[in-house]
Amino acid sequence: MVNRIRRFDPYDTEEMAQILRDEGVISVVTDTVHGLCARMDSLKAQEKLRDIKHRPKDKAFPVMCCDLRQIESIAYVNENGRKVINAFMPGPVTVILEKRKEIPDFVNGGMPTLAIRMATSDALEKLIRAVGCPVLMTSANRSGEKTCETPEEIELACTGLDGIMNGIPRFHEASTIIDCSGEQVKILRKGPVSEEQVMHVLAQAPDWKENE
Repeated sequence: MVNRIRRFDPYDTEEMAQILRDEGVISVVTDTVHGLCARMDSLKAQEKLRDIKHRPKDKAFPVMCCDLRQIESIAYVNENGRKVINAFMPGPVTVILEKRKEIPDFVNGGMPTLAIRMATSDALEKLIRAVGCPVLMTSANRSGEKTCETPEEIELACTGLDGIMNGIPRFHEASTIIDCSGEQVKILRKGPVSEEQVMHVLAQAPDWKENE
């Protein structure tokens, strides 16, 4: 029999944030899939997330930020990266950017880049702000298996979780991954945002819209 994991409404912000601040792991609802998250700046939290996910140690986790300022605090945002962020974030997009030198190697296994998403709902944005740092974010499933689609499936596949946010993803499809870390932008994974949309945005004159 499965031990029932505590469920949270999307705006039970402080209770979920306290779990993450205490280096716990919860399942949350993103626009694309149900996800698992833990605070980015804790090796202990990352190891717990890795154990629950059964993820190999040489495979880094994506990061989710609450806004552009938080993205800029962990990565260098070049012109193409800024165009993609301004056009498609928040939205079903993961952008690859060069990691800032002050970010510890354990965050992404010493790789020079980070895979970054921006919070895609008001509830997620509030949660990440309340935690006080970006979160590691990955799909709710065991590595190599299909993504869980219901809280019941999450409970069965992801034992050891400290909580589950109720809700339903909008797209039910993994995000488009756009590598903006070099001079040439590359689409690493197709998703809800098409390559044609990305190329159209990149062809436009720079838009230096700043985060309010």
